[in-house]
Amino acid sequence: MTTWEPDQAELVTSEEELREVVEPPVPAIAAKGIAGIDALSRAFIDAARLFFIATTGPDGSLDLSPRGDETGSVLVFDDNRTLAFADRNGNRRLDSFRNVLRHPRVGMLFVVPGVDHALRVNGRATIVRSAPFFAEFAARGLEPALAVVVEVEELFVHCGRAFLRSGVWDPATWPEPETLPTSGQLLKSQLAAAHFVYNG
Repeated sequence: MTTWEPDQAELVTSEEELREVVEPPVPAIAAKGIAGIDALSRAFIDAARLFFIATTGPDGSLDLSPRGDETGSVLVFDDNRTLAFADRNGNRRLDSFRNVLRHPRVGMLFVVPGVDHALRVNGRATIVRSAPFFAEFAARGLEPALAVVVEVEELFVHCGRAFLRSGVWDPATWPEPETLPTSGQLLKSQLAAAHFVYNG
């Protein structure tokens, strides 16, 4: 079994130490973020039926949640500075929403299957319970009960090296589904582990 031994590792504790290992990016990459949504980025968002959203809890803990939608994940408003996504039925924990109420800043990562780059958005989120645009999110004749509006503060393309290195879009790299635990099996295992941790 592999173990983690901090006293046997050379830790990095400052940006200066980081830059001893990784050179600074070229200026075009360092300053690539824009405070809005350009036409091509809007087209990418329209094609991305799946994205991930990161939020911050009241104690500083982080939460990362996937979001997907059969109707298209996100609506981009005509000001090209604001977007919205609908809330769909899930586990009802509301982790992301409860975090947004306390810390409205969010990070979003949009992915399109088969495409070896992603789009990142950072901004400020607001939860909405009704608005005229809800009609555009209607699925099977029903409008969502909640939506999130995000004011875009930073948008930029994220290179595809992680996708390429992992081969995630290559079916030849995919494990056989039957070799992986189901969601129910994972939940049961995690509950058992939590019982052991809290009760000994």
